[in-house]
Amino acid sequence: MTTISEAITTIKKAESDADKLIEDTKAKSSEMILEAKSKSIETIEKAKEEANSDAEKITFEAETNAKKEAYQINNQTNEKVEITKTSAAKMVDEAAEVIVKSIL
Repeated sequence: MTTISEAITTIKKAESDADKLIEDTKAKSSEMILEAKSKSIETIEKAKEEANSDAEKITFEAETNAKKEAYQINNQTNEKVEITKTSAAKMVDEAAEVIVKSIL
């Protein structure tokens, strides 16, 4: 009978060990799932930060380029305005001469 008793004790011990192993495995898998979720959230946040940083850089570069272009356009326009003023001033002088000549 000792062998049957020993066998039963061994079986109960194996069942207990198996139950403990199942509990440990469940706890470990829950821990792994939480860690994976945490890492995925961290990765997503890091990607968002990088995307925002890149977007800010692109926006800054676009604004800088637009300002440079606007400055160039402004300079070109000012040059054309000065040329037009000079040309108009010459025409005023010529018109004044024609008026003076026609009066005289």
